[in-house]
Amino acid sequence: MIGAVLLLLVPGLVEGGGRCMLNRTEERCVCRWLSEETVGSIIQCLPASVVEFWGGDLERYAALPIGDLQPSSIEILESLSIRKLIFGDLVVPEVLLARVLKFFSYTQVQELVFESCAFVGSSNWAEMAGQNLPVTTLRFHNVTSAPLTGHEPGFSSLRRWLESLQELAVTGSRVTALPCAVGRVFGALRSLDVAHNSLGDSGLADAFCEGAFPRLQGLSLRHNNLTSYRGACESLRRLRQLQRLDMSQNRLTAGPASSCWWPMSLQSLNLSHTGLEEVLTPLPPNLEVLDMSCNHLRTLDISLGSLKTLLLSQNVLQDVSFLRNCPMLEVLYVDDNLISELPWDELRLLGHLRDVAAAGNPYNCSCSGAGGIQRLAATGRLGPAWPQDYVCDSPPRYRHVLVKDVSVSVLRCNSAAVIAPICTILAILCVAGV
Repeated sequence: MIGAVLLLLVPGLVEGGGRCMLNRTEERCVCRWLSEETVGSIIQCLPASVVEFWGGDLERYAALPIGDLQPSSIEILESLSIRKLIFGDLVVPEVLLARVLKFFSYTQVQELVFESCAFVGSSNWAEMAGQNLPVTTLRFHNVTSAPLTGHEPGFSSLRRWLESLQELAVTGSRVTALPCAVGRVFGALRSLDVAHNSLGDSGLADAFCEGAFPRLQGLSLRHNNLTSYRGACESLRRLRQLQRLDMSQNRLTAGPASSCWWPMSLQSLNLSHTGLEEVLTPLPPNLEVLDMSCNHLRTLDISLGSLKTLLLSQNVLQDVSFLRNCPMLEVLYVDDNLISELPWDELRLLGHLRDVAAAGNPYNCSCSGAGGIQRLAATGRLGPAWPQDYVCDSPPRYRHVLVKDVSVSVLRCNSAAVIAPICTILAILCVAGV
């Protein structure tokens, strides 16, 4: 019954030409709109590790009976070297998918990707009960299907497989809710990406109920409909193993009462493009990466001994006095703020600092202001925007002058240090002459 399995692996058996093309260098095979006449070209894909199928409608095969495989068919599936399958621009009946998916247990496929597909109909998934699959990564992008709410029993039949799934992405698919019972099935999931959907504050609380996604380490909620800083924090604090969180491109509101305890395990937090006017504490004590770029921050009051990367581009910060509280900092981005000076006395104490972006600020090119930036540039730690995007704003005589062109000679900047020795020498000569 290998032909029955290939109905899923050979989408779009419709009128029209199409064939498979193998790139041996990349070990990738791409098939487009195969027909009965050109389906034989799929044999070219046998040496590939990545196979893509684009275009077609599988509804005509929804009622096709699919029985158990013969030993010879199983041997063929087991011999395939395919590790990743991509299905794009397809109409997929869920009942057919449920019948065929179990046969993937005989393959070495580790990653399934569905791009711009429409899942139609329904299935009870009973044939998947107790099945193990080698697939550890499952990705959906720009797909349509029935809402997950009300379909929780189907996930019970898939429990044995889903309990071992490592990575799941459902992006750009208008998801508004992830039922609590669904999250509890993914016992081993390490990474979850639900970016570019329509999850709101209440949906977030339901999705991450107690017991849901217990081993989750990476979570992307980028570009959803979240509005409450505190609500998000309260919903996610149950994720006790969470290390990486991306909440960028949500319009968050926060006030003095919005502070709460984020998961203590958190090491990377992205709150860029969220409209926040302040960084609310406490922050996780072991945080190593903090991205607050493209917000409305005027000041920053943080103390993070383990922080290594701090991204603050495109805010309205006026100084970098917070640096003294981040002794392990390696990467600092503060370009396009309102900073007038980078104090060399503080920067040189940051022994781990290796990458600084600070262009586009209105610099005061006094002796200390220009001198600090020039010294930092001499260490090679300023990025490619140096020197062309480091421009003086004051004093008036240096407005629009590049910081690198400002003279910071000892005679101009510390005349007292030059005049005092001269006066001393003259005084000695006068005394000697007497």
